Amino acid sequence: MGLMDSLKNKVSQLAERHEEKIDQGLDKAARMVDSTTKGKYSTKIHSGTGKAKGAVGKMAHKERED
Repeated sequence: MGLMDSLKNKVSQLAERHEEKIDQGLDKAARMVDSTTKGKYSTKIHSGTGKAKGAVGKMAHKERED
């Protein structure tokens, strides 16, 4: 197993273990940015947050699929 495979496995394990905390952090960051921009980019912020959560979910559950 190469270095990249080892790193991918470690990230996958961390994402699985801390998925809820990561999602909460993404939500908190999105709220802060949305507040700072006074809702001007609200749609884009929520879209990006959803995509980031999807990516974390894929990483967290990748190991189960293999």
